[in-house]
Formats: sequence, structure tokens, C-alpha cells
Amino acid sequence: MAARKRALATTDATKPEPTTNAQDQPATTTDPPIAPPKSGLILKLCLIFSLPYFYLIFYQYKIESELKRSILINAGVSLAGFFLTQKIIPVASRYVLRRNLFGFDINKKGTPQGTVKVPESLGIVVGIVFLVLAILFQYFNFTADSIWLVEYNAALSSICFMILLGFVDDVLDVPWRVKLLLPSIAALPLLMAYAGHTTIIIPKPLIPYVGLKVWDLGWMYKLYMGLLAVFCTNSINIHAGLNGLEVGQTVVIAFAILIHNLMQIGASADPEYKQAHAFSIYLVQPLLATSLALFSYNWYPSSVFVGDTYTYFAGMTMAVVGILGHFSETLLIFFAPQVLNFLLSVPQLFGFVKCPRHRLPRFDPQTGLLTGTNDGTLVNFFLRLFGKMSEKSLCAKLLIVQ
Repeated sequence: MAARKRALATTDATKPEPTTNAQDQPATTTDPPIAPPKSGLILKLCLIFSLPYFYLIFYQYKIESELKRSILINAGVSLAGFFLTQKIIPVASRYVLRRNLFGFDINKKGTPQGTVKVPESLGIVVGIVFLVLAILFQYFNFTADSIWLVEYNAALSSICFMILLGFVDDVLDVPWRVKLLLPSIAALPLLMAYAGHTTIIIPKPLIPYVGLKVWDLGWMYKLYMGLLAVFCTNSINIHAGLNGLEVGQTVVIAFAILIHNLMQIGASADPEYKQAHAFSIYLVQPLLATSLALFSYNWYPSSVFVGDTYTYFAGMTMAVVGILGHFSETLLIFFAPQVLNFLLSVPQLFGFVKCPRHRLPRFDPQTGLLTGTNDGTLVNFFLRLFGKMSEKSLCAKLLIVQ
């Protein structure tokens, strides 16, 4: 993420952006084309991801042919979206540079790479391609009288709303207190269209004390869903500050969601339950494919920055698939590092401790290593715990933890 070429905002001090304001850096005379995608890395990741994916679909579970067909068609559409996103990103980068939507990488300050203009807000490309894929997929899977069509389009409305608000934030640099409200507004179409259950299953050790196995929360469940959307969106946004971290954590969580859904479909005999998890797959596969395309440019050293547009879009999409797939509690397990990062950030987020604009590690241009500061982020906590390390190594280890 980056600060653009405009006056430095003083109100937004929550997000550990890995860049500094454009006007704080020496002027550059040329804007060379961005580096090519890191295709070798993406190929390795695709091989790693495809093994359990195809094993579960074709060998481990006997999934109905019609459902399997829909999942594979969605995978094919998502694959096309991967290549489309990779092609569009370099084109979009030239346009955002012309509009001065760029930043400089703070974690490379004092090195030649620290003076390079890096295009910002490229998450808009991923968001647009995702929406196109999700809308086109309706032709293959949903009929006009499908009971899932209303919730599917409500989900797309919430995601589209969040992409718009994220891009507005990238351009206007909205204060962080307002950012807390943005996901609440974007989640309204989904909450109004939600017609699923409002119950939670009580953990077995607590049943004797609660006296219930299943607890119907009623309207409080919708409140919980709204808060989940706020958390998922902002947790991706503040667990950042390293090349590839925002997109990388999204890729890991999206793949975990995909595998979880396949396992639930294979293990269940309830058609409605299966359809709910298939619904989740139809949205998470395009998210995973388009995010991998962005990751090929955003991994260290980053050719582009993703901006708030991407972090809001990714967080809202994963909240939507968790809510409509009826596994919102499990989703929080996949977000465990983000929960920890939020807890570490609470003193600064709520003003108990002074919060600087960039809650980043300290970079030493002589050694190329990062040192943890006292700021309350998982990135700094990890460095304080394990010592100095390079940005690439730190990001890779944080993604392994994820």
C-alpha cells in the first residue's frame, strides 16, 4: 500500500503502509515499465494448491456429477480470470502513474529501489475482474428461479460496494474512524437478503451450563455478521506493511476456505448444506485466481501496490463466503493471525498509546534487514521475538504462520 502524491494526512494512523508520501522523496525523471510477473513462484504455488484440490474432488469424495461440473466450470472461469488479470495489471499501472497514484517503498528507503515510483491501488483491477467472472458464472449455474440467486447477487452488491469505497479511500485517504463504518455500509445488501439460519452450535463442554445444544440468536446473529464483515475487512488492511503480505495472507486464507468447503461437501449428505458450501466455492475460486495474478506482481520486490481497494475487497469477499456458506465461526480460525494482530494493535487503535502514521519496522539500508519497533503489530512482534531479518524472509515466515 502507498501514500499518494498529495498532502500528508494526519488523521489516519492505523495502517502500516510500506510506503512514504510521494512528495517526501526525491523526484524521478522516468517511469520505467513495471517488472514482469514472477511466474515461477506462481507456478510452484499452483502445483502445491492443485494436489489437495484435485485429490479431494476426484479421489477422496464422491461428489455428485452436476455439483462437480459446476465447481470445475467455475475453476475454468477463474483460470481465465487469472490470465486476464495478469495482462491488465501492467496496462492499469501506466494509467494510475499518470494520475499520480504511486508511492515509494519505505522498507527500501536509502537504496535505489526506494526512489522508484510504484503504481498504487492495483486492487481495482482484481476487483473488477472478479466481479465480471462472478457475474458471467451465473449463466452456467443459476436459473431465473434459483433460490440462491438473490443471495448471490446481494453478495456481489456488497463486494462491489466495498471495492468502490476502497478506491475512494485510496484517492481521498479517509480517516480510520470512518473506515470502520465503510464495511458496515457495504454489508447492508447482504444482511438484508440473508435468509439462512440464525443459530449457533454450543460447544459440548458448555452444554451442561447453557442447557442448549443449539442457540437461536435471532437479530443478534445479523449484528454478528455485520461485525464480522467489519473485522475481516479491516484486519486484512492493518496486517500489512511488507511486499506481498496483504495478497499473500488472502491467498492462504482463500485456499483454506476452498479446501474446507470441499471437505464439507464430501462429508455431508444434506443437499442444502452442500449447496451452501458450493456457493462459497463459486466466489472463493475467482478470488484465489485473481489474487494469485496480483501476487505475481506484488511479491518482493513489489512492482505494484495493492491499495485499500484490494484489502477491503478481499476482506469483504471472505466475510461474504463465510456468512453465506454458514461457517463464519470456522472463518475466524483461519483469521487467527489477524485476530492476534488486532489484539496487539488495540492500545494504538483506540488511542491509549501514541500511534504513528506508519507502524513499520525500522529498515537498515546498510544490511538490508528490518528491526522490530515497539508498535503493536504482528510484524513488529515477530521481529522482536525472532530478531532481525530481511523483508522477503519475514513475509515468507508470516505467511507460513498464516
